[in-house]
Amino acid sequence: MTDPQPELLPGMVRATVKESQAKARATRARKAAEAEPAAVDPVAQVLVDLPLAHLDRPFDYAVPASMAETAVPGARVKVRFAGQDVDGYVVARVATSDHTGKLAPLRRVVSPEPVLAPQVAALSADLAERYAGSRADVLRLAVPARHATTEKEPSPPAEPSVRDAKAGEAAWADHLPGAAFLRHLTEGATPRAVWTAAPATDWALLLAHAVAAVVAAGRGALVCVPDGKDVARVDRALTDVLGPDRHVTLTADSGPARRYRDFLAVSRGARKVVVGTRAAGFAPVHDLGLVAIWDDGDDLHAEPRAPYPHTRDTLLLRAEREGAAALLGGFVRTVEGEYLLRTGWARELTPTREARRRVTVAIAGEPAFRDVQARGARVPREVHLAIREAIEHGPVLVQTPRLGYASALACERCRTPARCEACQGPLALTGPTTPPACRWCGSEAEAWACKECGHRGLRAPVLGDARTAEELGRAFPGVTVRTSSGEQVLATVGAKPQIVVATPGAEPVAEGGYAAVVLLDTWLLLSRIDLRADEEALRRWANAAALARPGGRVVAVGDPAHPALQALVRWDAAGFAARETTERSEAHLPPVSRLATITGEPGAVDDALTLLAAPESAEVLGPVDLGEGESRVVVRVPRARGMELSHALGELQRVRSSRKLDAVRIQVDPSTL
Repeated sequence: MTDPQPELLPGMVRATVKESQAKARATRARKAAEAEPAAVDPVAQVLVDLPLAHLDRPFDYAVPASMAETAVPGARVKVRFAGQDVDGYVVARVATSDHTGKLAPLRRVVSPEPVLAPQVAALSADLAERYAGSRADVLRLAVPARHATTEKEPSPPAEPSVRDAKAGEAAWADHLPGAAFLRHLTEGATPRAVWTAAPATDWALLLAHAVAAVVAAGRGALVCVPDGKDVARVDRALTDVLGPDRHVTLTADSGPARRYRDFLAVSRGARKVVVGTRAAGFAPVHDLGLVAIWDDGDDLHAEPRAPYPHTRDTLLLRAEREGAAALLGGFVRTVEGEYLLRTGWARELTPTREARRRVTVAIAGEPAFRDVQARGARVPREVHLAIREAIEHGPVLVQTPRLGYASALACERCRTPARCEACQGPLALTGPTTPPACRWCGSEAEAWACKECGHRGLRAPVLGDARTAEELGRAFPGVTVRTSSGEQVLATVGAKPQIVVATPGAEPVAEGGYAAVVLLDTWLLLSRIDLRADEEALRRWANAAALARPGGRVVAVGDPAHPALQALVRWDAAGFAARETTERSEAHLPPVSRLATITGEPGAVDDALTLLAAPESAEVLGPVDLGEGESRVVVRVPRARGMELSHALGELQRVRSSRKLDAVRIQVDPSTL
């Protein structure tokens, strides 16, 4: 028997009804809250695209309700600034603003696509600080122009790739400890290495296997190379190792639509492997596991636009910030790479003794260097014999430093340089039948006579690739002679017997490698007035010599006693880099010091020096007159005080910008001096 329910009094009935109604309202409110999107932050911090250093910071804007869902971090927007509409990027959404007045609203969202990734936004701040520039200038390098039609297209994900671990270890077997380096990458670790490649090495294939090891660990990879020819080579290697359509290439030559399509594939996470030139260093790769740069001494890695960042520094900053592995590779070792080894930041990957001996390097032409005037005999008998022997087995590469026919002329009798009577510019020949003409104003000088001795005969102390090809064609009749230089650069050549004359950096890759490589006019590269003259000469020679096939021969025409040529003969790039780094350390030159140049009109440079609050340890060298109304000063500090110098230069830029002073050009650690 159950207990009867107690009788409900009228007051109790009313209370029960109110409780039921309250519970129902709470339930409806909870369901409505679950159905509605969460409240979004009403303030957008926008980095405005302005070149003025004193305005290099995010500005707060109110987000209208109609843009609340599209003005996401990373999106392109239009804002009102100083009475005009300007472009910008949303870098963050916040709940409140430090601004006490009324915030101006966003004008419109150009695109809700988040093209500015958080890691790239942070990287732009680091680079702007290091190079005394503005974030807006860095972002112009980092984010490609929008292509609206392409943006509407989806980015399908790539198929998973299958890695052949044994093939990777076999490819790296000639470089120690290459196998251990790959294992660390496969395990998700972050090794850092400076890699000196052996001659006749398919470096692109080795890079592809390193990328495959990172992909096997579920992470992304970023590879930067000097030019489009190298991009195509790595592209083919990645396709062979990873499979087709599993990576993207980012180059300026791709065209706006394709470049933006590939960029979006990376930004959306559909592709996690990128290869490209210097702009690819900013690619927003998801879960970045490896950054790699090939031939980091090539000046194409130095950005020619403000704030002039170097691809090597961009990638090393990314490795530090995003916890990625790093690989600096080349046939030579730069002093920057040697410095990373000395500080313990990286380990070395070096070729085995047997791998170094795959190509034989010899030096010819010693008697010519006992007499400066004897350099006209630029192709010694040993070179002719080497070409004649090698041409029976395959193609021969001849590297010559100068472009054109005869880029400089001199009196045949007294060796006085031939000058134009109109502007005093140098005379040159553009072909075998053309008269001498000025390289500056183009005036022809058919009746030229030497002002020193009156002689009318001319000689060419420096010959270009066209004249070299002409001479070799006469010396080896019946043999095909091709040139690769300037705007006519060959990417590859076949395995049939032929002579290829190329300028440094334009050497095509031969199918199966060259039977012989000849390096002419080595004295010309060594005579450059530059801090990196010897290092750059060795780099150019080694890049050409490495194109020889295993068992091939390399002949360099030059002074056998020169340390750079001796390093080439021994294939001892590590020892040469160590010696160069020691000498620079003793002279307090980069990379053991931080160096900056300030260039502009003399008055503007003086004003900049007056305003510069440099560290106490700073040395000011100059000013030096550069001609054409410009002068330059060099400011140098120990490397430990480098960021202090960068901060001082950044503050100088902001003061100059706010006061509208005359412009100067500031470069931190310029590639040439």
